[in-house]
Amino acid sequence: MPYYVYKVFPMQLLEKVQAFDGFKDASKLAKELRAKLAPTDNYAIKVMFGENELEAEDILSQVREPQPTTGEDY
Repeated sequence: MPYYVYKVFPMQLLEKVQAFDGFKDASKLAKELRAKLAPTDNYAIKVMFGENELEAEDILSQVREPQPTTGEDY
């Protein structure tokens, strides 16, 4: 299954940058793109693994609950 590199804009708008067969290459590109981000850029760079582009975009669009931090466990 391929790894996809995306620009994730506000309102969960996605722009595919590139797809890779291996994680190492996808991660390398993501790190390079993140290093070039300016403070005024309004997107994040994400790597997503998926059976196809549609599945990767679906996973990226899902809202996840934040992990509890120390002291929030009652």
